[in-house]
Amino acid sequence: MKSIDTFYSEGRWVAPCPGGSHMDIIDPATETSIGRLTLGSAQDADRAVAAARAAFPAWSESTREARIALLERIIACYRERIEEIAHAVCAEIGAPIALSKALQAPIGLAQLQAALDTLRTFEFSETRGKSEVRREAIGVAALITPWNWPLNQIAAKVAPALAAGCTVVLKPSEIAPLDAVIFAEIMHAADTPPGVFNMIFGEGRVVGERLSSHPDVDMVSITGSTRAGVEVAVSAAPTVKRVAQELGGKSPLLILDDADLQSAVTAGVTQCMTNSGQTCIAPTRMLVPRARHDDAVRIAAAVANAITVGAPGDPATKMGPISNRAQYEKVQRMIGAGIEEGARVAAGGPGRPPGIERGFYARPTIFADVHNGMAIAREEVFGPVLVIIPYDSEAEAIDIANDSVYGLCAYVASSDIARARRVAGKLRAGSVRINGAMLDITAPFGGYKSSGNGREYGPEGLAEFLECKSVTA
Repeated sequence: MKSIDTFYSEGRWVAPCPGGSHMDIIDPATETSIGRLTLGSAQDADRAVAAARAAFPAWSESTREARIALLERIIACYRERIEEIAHAVCAEIGAPIALSKALQAPIGLAQLQAALDTLRTFEFSETRGKSEVRREAIGVAALITPWNWPLNQIAAKVAPALAAGCTVVLKPSEIAPLDAVIFAEIMHAADTPPGVFNMIFGEGRVVGERLSSHPDVDMVSITGSTRAGVEVAVSAAPTVKRVAQELGGKSPLLILDDADLQSAVTAGVTQCMTNSGQTCIAPTRMLVPRARHDDAVRIAAAVANAITVGAPGDPATKMGPISNRAQYEKVQRMIGAGIEEGARVAAGGPGRPPGIERGFYARPTIFADVHNGMAIAREEVFGPVLVIIPYDSEAEAIDIANDSVYGLCAYVASSDIARARRVAGKLRAGSVRINGAMLDITAPFGGYKSSGNGREYGPEGLAEFLECKSVTA
């Protein structure tokens, strides 16, 4: 049993202020407690913000070389603990150990390296006419991160914020605290100047609300549900601070009539089910030509049925449990809603997989005969659930894809790359991936519509933490 009862502030581990609460850290595979976490109060948030505010003047005036050196030290320390990080993520959210070692832990390292590469060449000033245009650190940044890909989101926010010259207060998800503690220990081991990086655990309605509304916080960057993003924006509005939001998604995969159906469907189902479907950019709406609908359903069902669901620590496991009880119950409700709406269950369905008696395990589920008006096609499930929607023409497929409140990501499959690029240009999404292309963390990432605003990754991600100043002589 691990007890997490301190926060990181002013370059050291500090005891919480009186008045906080506690929660158990739950192993989603067994539904048993594996630790105890202390949750912070508004006073803890105030203390962390004060530390960041005090450190900001010196860090914002630090040289590019000093920031590069810090990121290099963080990367070196992260490498030393990457195996430990993988096991922490496996334990706290139930990500299969193979996935944790291959992606969950390494993606944090990749984000740190990408931010370092961006910093080396980023232009913080330029001459334009008679003016010098300067890009200066915005100030204290509050960073609110989720549990599904915890290291990715922590590193994707902390690294560019520090590169920009901001000081930060990180509020990781209380559902995934084990990896966050390791990350804070890495920041300490890397000799991060006191107050430049601070971390506090707490509920969104308490610590998240206080950070969002705090007059000494200049920016909030949140990755989470659309509901959480709206709440942060409302809290932030009275102090007119910048809010960057990476929120929900219901990403379409347009399989065009010239695509290799077997390959496209297989890739789409695999991507959707990775991390138990708990990925904001998962291609959860598969759009197929009506004449190929039944074939697509047959292929998708076979792929889903072949997924090995089991204990996260087993190297053979491809899909572990849903990360927490509340999310598991939501997934089950959404599967039930799909059945009530008349969608046909082609694979999976309600309940746990056969032979599994406990744990937050869901069955890899494929719905066929779906239309875009169904809740199962419109609402983000955030679980291993994919819907297959038939269409009659390319134009209709594009209309269906865009008929969503979300616009985070979209996918296109076609044997004609020029056609795929043309279709991509008509999709209202922040990123489009063609024929199974991998995520590129050097390209800007973010959403349209209710999927958020602002961008992460690359120069655009660093620029989110900067203000522009023009100096004219």
